[in-house]
Amino acid sequence: MRYIYSIITTICRKIELEIKKSFLFNIIHTIFIYIENLLLNSHILKLYPQKDKIKIKSKILNEDLLSPPVVILVFSLFLICGLSAVSSSLVITIIIGFISFLLGALILPKFFLNNRLCENQNGKNKFISFKVEDIYAIGFVLFIVALIFFCINIGYVKGIPLLKPSLRYQLKAALTMPVFLIIPAIAIIESVYIKYYQENKLTRRAVRFRFLILTGVGIIILLFLAYRTPILALILLMIIIGYYGKVISLSEIIALGLIGIVGIISIGYIRSLNEMMISKSTNPFYTLQDRAEFTLHVLDQINFLSGYFGIMHGGFLLKALPGSDYGPRTIVGQLISWRSGVTITPTLIGGMLIDFGKVGVAVGMCLLGFILGIGYKLVKISQDYVYIGIYALILTYTILGVETGILDLQVILYFAVGALVYIANIVYSNNAKK
Repeated sequence: MRYIYSIITTICRKIELEIKKSFLFNIIHTIFIYIENLLLNSHILKLYPQKDKIKIKSKILNEDLLSPPVVILVFSLFLICGLSAVSSSLVITIIIGFISFLLGALILPKFFLNNRLCENQNGKNKFISFKVEDIYAIGFVLFIVALIFFCINIGYVKGIPLLKPSLRYQLKAALTMPVFLIIPAIAIIESVYIKYYQENKLTRRAVRFRFLILTGVGIIILLFLAYRTPILALILLMIIIGYYGKVISLSEIIALGLIGIVGIISIGYIRSLNEMMISKSTNPFYTLQDRAEFTLHVLDQINFLSGYFGIMHGGFLLKALPGSDYGPRTIVGQLISWRSGVTITPTLIGGMLIDFGKVGVAVGMCLLGFILGIGYKLVKISQDYVYIGIYALILTYTILGVETGILDLQVILYFAVGALVYIANIVYSNNAKK
């Protein structure tokens, strides 16, 4: 693992160095720094309060607001949005999933990483540390790759899908998947800014400004391709990293959350109008409610088909791999409607049900909770920028997966990388005891 990391970081740092030597990059960088200095020193921006005037004496709100149990809260709200009655069998399955998740997130992590609150005899930190130059280089290269493939996609469909919705269906997955690398890229770069803030190399105001610029650029790129869920991912990332990096206040988190919800509803409403799925007289909240009701109806049918031990026994997860005839969401469409070409989201537990039934939900949700629980424990112990970024990325996709499921290959890889880093820390911790 260390060898692979060394190869990746060496390549990324060389690419970063070559790009930064280019004339175009230096022009863009000079303009950005000038605008940043101009705005940060402006009297208008200084009127905005840097400290949260709303003080709430609550450990949960101030420290644990975005801990792993927030996934259960979001899932519960999603169930409420559905408003449609589901079978008692599905209710039992959901309860099993909730209990298993909480067991993995709150109980199991207590048996690991318990000696990290102090330093060992050699004075070394008892968590694995990373060079900030290496981490930034990885994020920088991912960002450039995403930008390149965004331009390729616009050229391929010969237009902007946001302005012409029919173009969205001409986008190819092989070309759009690299664009989504902008999400982990921004997570990495923002976490590096947290590191600079912790070392007093950047002011809190500068970090917040760069967060807004980075997130804004990412939102524009994904909005032009007419995607909704990745936009919400960027907003969630900024909130989580800013919250644990102590650069975003509680009131701002609430405001950003509301902006994100309104934005997603608005994009869905506009798209539905353009595709003539609804009329102008339709309640904008209808699109959100209708989607939740449909997804829960699908989950109910999956639960009925899967039973206690599932029907595909790992085959469904393998459909995320390149070269598969059908993707996971298409398989859901075939199982439910017996038609090909229909893509349907199965919720967070849908894939677990299809593969291994209720047993799969119990094991899968416990494992998911454990990954998040260990990640959260590392964040609290280390306050390290890398672990804040990894936890933010995994938590973001878990929250989004409440409706969409964790089915895309790149998202599965994010969880795999996070799990490997956490396992490496557990092994490192055990060796530090000796």
